[in-house]
Amino acid sequence: MSNQERSSLDGDCCSPLIREPLNADWAGDLAHMFKALGDPVRLRLLSLVASHAGGEACVCDISPAFDLSQPTISHHLKVLREAGLLDCERRGTWVYYWVVPTALQQLSSVLSSADPTAVMA
Repeated sequence: MSNQERSSLDGDCCSPLIREPLNADWAGDLAHMFKALGDPVRLRLLSLVASHAGGEACVCDISPAFDLSQPTISHHLKVLREAGLLDCERRGTWVYYWVVPTALQQLSSVLSSADPTAVMA
């Protein structure tokens, strides 16, 4: 299923997960994204990038928030990029990262319930 087809599902009345079973390709794509977010460091990295002024952050802005080596941070950023959650661009000696909005929309749409007021018991 293409990203455009997935995006059109977002406007429907309920989550694709509730409406019908996910196809194998989409389930694989989503699983890859969820797996990337399953690590607390990567979840924090995504949050730091998304909440940074201007919606993008340089590695030099991100690194001080962690007690990790630069290669470890680079590895986690690579995992997020490979999962389609972040994109980046080299500018001089630094690499700038930003969140891919459509990826977050896909994750959100598949998890949202048909009734936004429904509370889990």
